[in-house]
Amino acid sequence: QGFKRLTRLRLNNFSSTDMDIQNLVSFCPALRSLRLTYFEGINHLTVQAPKLKLLYVIGDVEINLDAPNLEVALLMHHKAIAPHSDPIALHKESYVKQLLGSLSDIKSFAISGFLLRYLSKGCILTKLPALFARLENIYLAICFLDQRQFLAACSLFQNAPNLKRLDVVPSHSSNTWDQDQARIKEFTVQVQLDHLVTASVQGFRGLDCEVDFVAKLLSWAPALEELKIEWKGKTECSMVLAKLLALPRVSPRAKVIVTF
Repeated sequence: QGFKRLTRLRLNNFSSTDMDIQNLVSFCPALRSLRLTYFEGINHLTVQAPKLKLLYVIGDVEINLDAPNLEVALLMHHKAIAPHSDPIALHKESYVKQLLGSLSDIKSFAISGFLLRYLSKGCILTKLPALFARLENIYLAICFLDQRQFLAACSLFQNAPNLKRLDVVPSHSSNTWDQDQARIKEFTVQVQLDHLVTASVQGFRGLDCEVDFVAKLLSWAPALEELKIEWKGKTECSMVLAKLLALPRVSPRAKVIVTF
């Protein structure tokens, strides 16, 4: 019979199989919110949910998605993987592109650096398979030391012409270090964020790569009104703050707010 009236399903720290979780979701035709976090035994997650509005997944899993009414997607990977350690990197890249193609109608998107890595080959900006015309909010966990993640993020921004809010959390894992990495300010990639109004950078430590990203953001967003920076650095911040406040801004209304 299934769970015909169930609208929310949340599972945390659990074990299952590909078929069992697929059957469980398919037995919930009214499902609007699905949260699956920190699980084992699932390698391929098939989600067929015609009424699903929110999908929240934290785990190492490939997702086959059929959810035409999805509005919010949070897809995070909870394991650290070295840049060149994955033997099926090409497969992953193809899979991630396919996944993003199925998310083209979402309004809010949270994505980790693990997924970003497979959207860019070397220094070449990859054309994404879809235009995210309805996407207004992006939450991004990214390692700025990995140029592939940065370039893939730029590609995502370019394909979200109506982006209004951007929240960024830098990560600094040595596992994501790119031997051929270059400083962000050296990239000539031009991104137009015409509708971006608010942005934030959480866990800001004052590294050059973080300052470079803030500089790019201020030069890309002509309608930006507020950029919040959450300081988490352990060193003297006065010199870094001076750099931040001196950065040119394409928006005359842009305010840079640093919190401690």
